[in-house]
Amino acid sequence: MNKLQSIFLSSLFLLFFSCSQNSDDSPEPEQEIDKTANLQGTGDSANDILSNASFDKIKIEIAHVTGFRPTAAAMTEFTDFLRQHTFKEDIEVIFTQLDSPEEDSLTLQEIAELEGENRTVYNNGRTLGIYIYFADAPSVGDEEDGGRVTLGAVYRNTSMIIHEVTVRRLAAQSSFISNADVESATLNHEFGHLFGLVNLGTPAINDHEDQDALNHCNVPGCLMRAELQFGGSSGKSNLLASTSSYEDGVKAGCILSGQSVLNLLQSNSGKSSAAPGLDAECILDIQANGGR
Repeated sequence: MNKLQSIFLSSLFLLFFSCSQNSDDSPEPEQEIDKTANLQGTGDSANDILSNASFDKIKIEIAHVTGFRPTAAAMTEFTDFLRQHTFKEDIEVIFTQLDSPEEDSLTLQEIAELEGENRTVYNNGRTLGIYIYFADAPSVGDEEDGGRVTLGAVYRNTSMIIHEVTVRRLAAQSSFISNADVESATLNHEFGHLFGLVNLGTPAINDHEDQDALNHCNVPGCLMRAELQFGGSSGKSNLLASTSSYEDGVKAGCILSGQSVLNLLQSNSGKSSAAPGLDAECILDIQANGGR
């Protein structure tokens, strides 16, 4: 065998060996995300949110239908609220723009299904993932003419829905409040339930739960207040929030009513913040469960 043939055969062998190696090196499969920790009940992650024991960062995914992104002012007030009551200094907010689901209204089950299709942020290492969906459709069963509309709801330990289309319609009814005011009140109230308030994962040090609207506070002026006295011919209160309810297997820890929030914000207009804060009893509870 001459030298030229030897070189040619050696080249063919190396080429065959290289191809054989490449064909055996199949790409590593993508690691599947464990979503279990983010699919628990409302309030189940209260201590994880409030303290830095297991997580020292919160990453919040704001998923919003095109044209229904929340205001920058509301997001600032919301993250300030989180820093005020939790030990999380590292709070990251990302925005995910989504196409409209093209629905006239949304059930909780449909909302949960949309989350399954679109959510990208989950717990990862020392980072706790939160998902908030700003929808272009109202809640099923809303009665706008009667003032019975839903602004938002929490339905899992790290999941929340804000019916932004309803928020804007409600804010438009008053010249004293803005979209940001209603967004802030809704976000902060619902996140109060993710803190575990009231008796929803964070035990009450002193009894301050409204027995007519469980998991809500009975202290006047509190953000977590269940009933607000507005008078009227019936002499009865308007509900700020409904008690827990089930819908198609998905449990809502709170469904926030619209008209009462409008009245609340109007009564607070002129103050530094239209949205009320947590009262001393709620603060005492979250401090005992790892919060500030």
